[in-house]
Amino acid sequence: MTSTLENKTAVVTGGGTGIGLAIAKRFVAEGAHVFITGRRKEVLDDAVAEIGGSVQAIRADSSDLADLDAVYRAVEEHGKGLDVVVANSGSGVLAPLGEITEEQVDVTFGTNVKGVLFTVQKALPLLNDNASLIITGSTTSTRVAPGMSVYAATKAAVRNFARTWALDLKGKGVRVNVLSPGPTVTPGMLGLVEPDAQQAWLDAMRADVPLDRVADPSEIAAAALFLASADASFVNGVEFFVDGGQAQV
Repeated sequence: MTSTLENKTAVVTGGGTGIGLAIAKRFVAEGAHVFITGRRKEVLDDAVAEIGGSVQAIRADSSDLADLDAVYRAVEEHGKGLDVVVANSGSGVLAPLGEITEEQVDVTFGTNVKGVLFTVQKALPLLNDNASLIITGSTTSTRVAPGMSVYAATKAAVRNFARTWALDLKGKGVRVNVLSPGPTVTPGMLGLVEPDAQQAWLDAMRADVPLDRVADPSEIAAAALFLASADASFVNGVEFFVDGGQAQV
């Protein structure tokens, strides 16, 4: 690895598993001190052990503003400001119209929209010059799937957060972009279906991707590193698809 993020400080919400874990691991390998968050302490403990190096875990629900305040108090106590925020925490369910519950809407929008908004807003006072804000989106923002309307709506919402926030932050030297993965093998994705249906689920998604495979989380992490780095210094307000071409054809 190189030292692309040497002496940088980052927050990665939902950093205990899947894409968030892969991003945190890559950032630490590139020299950053990374704060990861998640709701399950045992998952965070395992993630810290796997990542090694300069990582700190804080149990927090990103839809809970008091929890976010605790995260940013820890960042402030670290004393080096904040260079990268990856608003990655997310949730989703498969529920076709007619079967959607109020609880599903509240939980999904609470994490994917409210949580993203306040993860970013509460970070603003700590941001260093040339900071990078990265929101984890999804190809469902443009390419929908049956039963995914609630999840897709949240990802379309955060795509438009980035558009508007690029204007709100004009002149502040802060970039905000959306990183939208295609099908990626993560516990969250596999958890949408029963264990005995997971292989068929993966095969169906693979068939929908021009590269004829699904992604490994490390491939999404490599794209996050680019958006976090000085190499992306003039990239702002975009939706950066890392999808094997799925949403492009």
